[in-house]
Amino acid sequence: MESEIIASSKVEPHWLPDTTCFWYRIELPESEHEFALVDCEKGTRTAGLDRDGLVQAVESLAGQKLDFESLNADTEDHSLPHDNEKMKGTFADKEEPSPYAATAVSVQFVNKCSCVLTLEWIDHAADAVSWGTIEVGQAFKVRTWQGHLWRISGKEGSEPSRLLYAAPTEYRSDALVIDDDLLYNRNDARKPRNEVEYPHIFVRDGALWIESETGHEERMSNSDSSETPFDKTRIYISSDKQHAVAWQYTPEQEHLVHLVESSPTDQLEPKMKAIQYLKPGDRVRIDRPRLFNLKDRKEVPTDDTLFQNPWSLTNIGWNNESDEYRFLFNQRGHQCLRVVGLSIDGKARILVEEISNTFIDYSTKLYHHVTSDSQQLIWASERDGWNHLYLYDIVRGCVRNQITLGEWMVKSVDRVDEQSQQIWFTCCGIIAGQDPYYEHLARVNFDGSELTVITEGDGTHSWKWSPNNRYLIDTWSRVDSPPETVLRESSTGSTVSVLEKSQLNRLIESQWNAPERFSTTGRDGNTMIYGIIIRPADFNAKKKYPILECIYAGPHDFFTPKAFSGLSWLRRWADMGYILVRLDGMGTNWRSKAFHDVCYKNLQDAGFPDRVKWIKEAAATRPWMDLNRVGLFGGSAGGQNVGAALIHHGDFYKVGAADCGCHDNRMDKIWWNEQWMGWPVDKAYEDASNVVNADRLQGHLMLIVGDLDHNVDPSSTYQFANAQNKAGKIYEMLLIPGGQHGCGGNTEYGRMRQSDFLKYHLQDVKSD
Repeated sequence: MESEIIASSKVEPHWLPDTTCFWYRIELPESEHEFALVDCEKGTRTAGLDRDGLVQAVESLAGQKLDFESLNADTEDHSLPHDNEKMKGTFADKEEPSPYAATAVSVQFVNKCSCVLTLEWIDHAADAVSWGTIEVGQAFKVRTWQGHLWRISGKEGSEPSRLLYAAPTEYRSDALVIDDDLLYNRNDARKPRNEVEYPHIFVRDGALWIESETGHEERMSNSDSSETPFDKTRIYISSDKQHAVAWQYTPEQEHLVHLVESSPTDQLEPKMKAIQYLKPGDRVRIDRPRLFNLKDRKEVPTDDTLFQNPWSLTNIGWNNESDEYRFLFNQRGHQCLRVVGLSIDGKARILVEEISNTFIDYSTKLYHHVTSDSQQLIWASERDGWNHLYLYDIVRGCVRNQITLGEWMVKSVDRVDEQSQQIWFTCCGIIAGQDPYYEHLARVNFDGSELTVITEGDGTHSWKWSPNNRYLIDTWSRVDSPPETVLRESSTGSTVSVLEKSQLNRLIESQWNAPERFSTTGRDGNTMIYGIIIRPADFNAKKKYPILECIYAGPHDFFTPKAFSGLSWLRRWADMGYILVRLDGMGTNWRSKAFHDVCYKNLQDAGFPDRVKWIKEAAATRPWMDLNRVGLFGGSAGGQNVGAALIHHGDFYKVGAADCGCHDNRMDKIWWNEQWMGWPVDKAYEDASNVVNADRLQGHLMLIVGDLDHNVDPSSTYQFANAQNKAGKIYEMLLIPGGQHGCGGNTEYGRMRQSDFLKYHLQDVKSD
């Protein structure tokens, strides 16, 4: 019933061009539907319309003819670009494995070709993974990662062609408009601006060259070599065309992880695959910005004292006066983050600086916005213990004022309106008394005044903006309360119209087995810990049930569901006869900085002191929860957590199933582990290792691994198994040939084996 209610509550607006009106489809029982037409300015909603009634209502209201024959689910988005003038990604020359990256990117692919396009992601092993097709005139949005490679293919007549697009490494959203010129590489459509406009600046054999309008070519660089070439995608020319910055780099080291595909589908013999996979402590790519005077055709000497030992550099760009180039410097170890200004005389200065004794969470909280006059910067920082926004004067290099303040946090920025000097942003914890993970939309002035919470309702919110940004469609819900959707004014948050009401009563009347929200204090006796409890469908309060925790304690996010959904994955486990719990302990993300810092050099903690206390206190008032039978399961970081639970808290957790776990952080991908465990690699990595501490393991453990896991090196699981062998431990191990990351939970066989294992130890065997 949950999926039916979600479908019938969904508001997918189809905005009428040049109006503040939209219509949407309402799903009804038995596959029926109707339509509603909304006029934002009048605040009216006309529902109960069939197709003909909607056509007539639209013509009457807006004077427009609605042609259903040309409409489909992907109605044109009027906010999409018409060209690639503002495209942030790059075009690649050859297919290479997509890199492991920390930051997600939303990319909209727009098909303006004369043919259907095929979209494929190039994975970490350089294999193409199909993502479907994009019809002519339509758009397709994907969630990818910075630097990931996408192949776009098409065929006009008998002439096939393909395009390789790399997602931006410096932004979190992009749009690519593909027309026939771009697809077939006509009229210099794929060339970067620095190779189309004069002066042409380009890389040849690793060196930097310049070409004048007369065709004269001259080499400008002298510091390059085959080991330290210039990057042709990192050339930034000042607007007055007098100077340019080009990035020279030392490539990352080669570190190949070898995977054996034991049972390929196309041959009898096994196959070997090698993927580039940096691990903590490896040498990363080192970028070095170089400044050039284009009039003299010479490099201007610069001092790199302020940006030595980088983890990464990020381009910000030239100021409007063309006398300073700016970039973001993230030092290896993630304890120093700077915005550096490089003037045309070669001098470098600090515009913004963040210092942390633990880590700067660049992978989820980094935000910067330079105003159009290039004199101010909106900057996100946790310096006061919470993630907030600050306004910088980057001409003088100082804070002008703190924009947001309080024991809550900014999660992301939705809109910046420089004309009105206002910011709309997503925040968590801003409403006292609510679950602090619930997301709300708020607005504030650049100077920090007139902070206004736009959304209203005790739940987590999501919203869609009108094309003119005057209105938003706000939907909120909780795990125990289905969605309600209202139309709001974006400046004040006032309700214009209720679009869809909550159907909670319908659920209650159906004897719905609602998930229960539960919170109590954590290990410190003060900080609240939030989670949910799910009972089996045939729950009997007179019985005692084993407790099963679905765990994932990765510090990059929180993982307890907040919005209404079917929770089918969790209910599946509960319906096997468990009290299913899911919660977020200290060390996970989107609370205070102190809450998050618990994970620093301490991933073995995984919030277990909070988890154990939470489960015990929940059971204290729920006699049907059996504290003598507690188990857990998880994959990836959750697999590591399962191992740590039986090593460090084997007196509480009796059984665990660990799928594709990163059981030693030295064996896992570099970015994720150095973000939380630091650099250089030290004893903290050993302390956090399940492998090193395998002799301390208690209880019953199941290990699951696939031989084609590109995400976490399968050897991490094998080494954990080897350590248990040496320690004389008894455990169960499942190898899934051809299995990729998460194969223990996303394959039928893996789920069957997990459920049988947990059932045997938590239900079939009587506790002592």
